[in-house]
Amino acid sequence: MEFTRRDTLGLALGAAALTVLPYRVHAAGEEAIQAFTGGAELKEGGVQLTAPEIAENGNTVPIEVSAPGASAIMVLALGNPTPGVATFNFGPLAASQAASTRIRLAGTQDVVAIAKLEDGSFAKASSTVKVTIGGCGG
Repeated sequence: MEFTRRDTLGLALGAAALTVLPYRVHAAGEEAIQAFTGGAELKEGGVQLTAPEIAENGNTVPIEVSAPGASAIMVLALGNPTPGVATFNFGPLAASQAASTRIRLAGTQDVVAIAKLEDGSFAKASSTVKVTIGGCGG
C-alpha cells in the first residue's frame, strides 16, 4: 500500500490530535475542580464514593456518594468530553448528605467526588471504573 503526501499529512495530524485530546479533557476537569473549590486544598477522606470496579456498559454506571456534614458534593468523570456529572447541594434540614445516581462514562476512567464540608474545607475521593463498552459514542 502506498501513501501519498496528503495521506501521510492526514495521519500525522490525526495522531497529533489524539495526543493532545487527553490533556484538554484533563484540563477541563481541573478547571471544574478549581471553580468548585476556589483553589482550596483537597484532603483525602471525609467523602465516600462507591462505584463498580468494572462496568460492562458505560451508558448506565451506578454510583453512590456520601459525606456526613457536607453542604455540597460534586461528581466528575475525568475521561468524559464534559467531565462535570452532577453537583448535589444539601440544605440544613437534609436528613443525610448522600446521593445515588447512574452516570454515563465514555470509557475506562477515574470518577472523582469532591465534598464541600460545613467548615469550608474540601474532601476528595476517587475510584477507577473499567468500562468494557463505552457510553459516549464509544
